[in-house]
Amino acid sequence: MKFSGTTRFLGIAALSAVISAPGVASDREVTVVPDVAGLSAATLNIPPQRARMSPELALQVHDARTKLQARELGAYRDTTVVEAELPQTNQKGRYQLQRMYSAPKSLAFKAVNFVGDGFVKTNVIARLLQSEVDHAKQGDNSDIAITAENYKFAYKGVEEVEGGPLCHVFQAKPRHKRVGLFKGTIYLNVYNGAMFKAEGKMVKSPSFFVKNIEFSQEYGEVGGFDMVTHIHSTAETRIIGKAVVDITHSDVQAQSIYELQASSPEAQPQTPSVRTVSMNSDR
Repeated sequence: MKFSGTTRFLGIAALSAVISAPGVASDREVTVVPDVAGLSAATLNIPPQRARMSPELALQVHDARTKLQARELGAYRDTTVVEAELPQTNQKGRYQLQRMYSAPKSLAFKAVNFVGDGFVKTNVIARLLQSEVDHAKQGDNSDIAITAENYKFAYKGVEEVEGGPLCHVFQAKPRHKRVGLFKGTIYLNVYNGAMFKAEGKMVKSPSFFVKNIEFSQEYGEVGGFDMVTHIHSTAETRIIGKAVVDITHSDVQAQSIYELQASSPEAQPQTPSVRTVSMNSDR
């Protein structure tokens, strides 16, 4: 338990008083606590201690997880909410959609509800969604994956992220100046190497009309995969000024290619078909 301020001082003072008080003899019956040495952790309700990975191992495991996900993620679907704002013109928009992906190159969005300015919907959110679809069509994204092939990592220590696990923190510096790569920081779960958060600044703009793209991206584990759950980004545009975008993915469901194969009709046992052969063939 963690104490702070006056609470911490009073807690220490009370503990000191108990320790310094002399023992008092008494004829009252004393309840003897049974020996706990032979009791299990489960009996005592003590959570099992988890082993931390070293920074090097966490980075290696993350690298392996990323490559495995690229090979084995078969499909996912979620509820996506995109909120965009143009502070200079005081225009906003909120778009709720269903997002559906099927490996290797199919990504689709189904509109659910939009509230806000039509200009934001057409010129910010719709273009953002279309860029995601176009990017998915390219298939192989290994050239922008957060792996040792694309980045140099420098260890910065351990940090307990608010609302998240204890993380190994690494500075990430791209090996190439390429669209889709960033310079910033990544946070890896110290217990399993899973990506929890990535943040930084894109090193190259995807368009002449956009610059200074900064972002913060959070992840959650779904079915053994590291899925993005929230993105906050800001960018400077040459026409409409600053743009602020928040994307939230909820109710995420992910399946591996093996799960999809097992559930497909082709994977189910088939009743053998009976083929009749004519004995009066003219062959």
